Amino acid sequence: MPWHQKKKNLQYSYDQCPQTHSKTHGLEVAQVSKALEETHFSSHPLMLGNLKEDPDAGILSIPKGPQSFCSSASTATSSTELDEGSMSQEEDSPGTSQAAPDTENVLIDDLDDKVVMLMIFLLLKYQMQEPITEEEMLKIVDNCQAHFPEILMRTSEHMEIIFGLDLKEVDPANHRYDLLIKLGLTYDGMLHGEVGMPKTGILLLILGVIFMKGNCATEDEVWEVLSVIGVYSGRKHLILGEPRKLITEDFVKEKYLEYRQVANTDPAQFEFLWGPRAHAETTKMKVLEFLAKVHGIDPSSFPSQYEEALQDEEERA
Repeated sequence: MPWHQKKKNLQYSYDQCPQTHSKTHGLEVAQVSKALEETHFSSHPLMLGNLKEDPDAGILSIPKGPQSFCSSASTATSSTELDEGSMSQEEDSPGTSQAAPDTENVLIDDLDDKVVMLMIFLLLKYQMQEPITEEEMLKIVDNCQAHFPEILMRTSEHMEIIFGLDLKEVDPANHRYDLLIKLGLTYDGMLHGEVGMPKTGILLLILGVIFMKGNCATEDEVWEVLSVIGVYSGRKHLILGEPRKLITEDFVKEKYLEYRQVANTDPAQFEFLWGPRAHAETTKMKVLEFLAKVHGIDPSSFPSQYEEALQDEEERA
C-alpha cells in the first residue's frame, strides 16, 4: 500500500482517539511515517564485519512480514530449504488456486498498516509520558482482536530494534503497559523538552559494533554500518536529526561513547569506545543478547564475544 494512503489511514485512526490526537506535541503522523520509511531497519542487513569463528554471524537482519523477526526457527531456515519446501508444496498440489497467496498478501499488508499505526501511537504516548492500556491499543488497530497478539508482538519488536524501547506490561490485572529504555540505559537521545523520537536504537547498534570490533571501532567502521541502514554523516535524518552531531557530540557529552583520535595518524583518524556511562548502566552480555535477538540466534553463536561477556559478568559480580 502506498505510504500516502497509509498516512490517511493513520490520520483516520487518530481521529477516533481525540484525547491522544489533541496531545501530539508537534509529532505529526506524516512525519513519523516518513521517518520510519527512511530508516531502512526493516529492509537492510546490519553488517558488523566478518567474524573468524562464524562468518554468517556477522550479518544482522530484521526481516519483514507477519512472522516474528526474532523467531529462531524462521531465521535459521536457509533460502535453499525454503525453495525446496516451496517446490515440494507445488508438486503436491499442482492444482492449487492462486487466490490464497493474493489473500495472504492483503492480510500481510493490512497487518503491516496496523503495526505502523500502533508504533506511532506508542511513540506519542512515550513523548507524553502517559501509561498505555490494551483498550487504547485495540482502538488504534480497529479492535482487531483476532490478530492483536501478533500485531502487538511485531510492534514491540520494531520499537525495540528501531527506537531501543521495551514495551512492558506493568499492570497485568488492568492490562496497562509502559515503554522503558532498553538494557538499563537512562538516556533516550532526546534533550530535555525536545520534541522528537527516541534515539536509543542507534546507540545500542553503535555499542554493539564497538563490542564486536574488539571494544574499539574506527569511525569509518561505524559509519559503514550506519550507511547500510540509510544513516550518513552530514545528512539530516528525520529520527536522528544530524547524525554526526548526535553520535560524536551528544552521545559523547552524555558519556555513552568515547570519541578519540587514533595515535600517530596523519591525517587524523578517530575511533569510538564505550563511555563510562555505558559501562555503568549496561553490560556486554546485555548488548550481545540484543544483537543475537535481532539476528534470531543464541548469543553463544559469537564464541569469543560470549566468553568475554561471561567474564565481564563474573567481574561485575
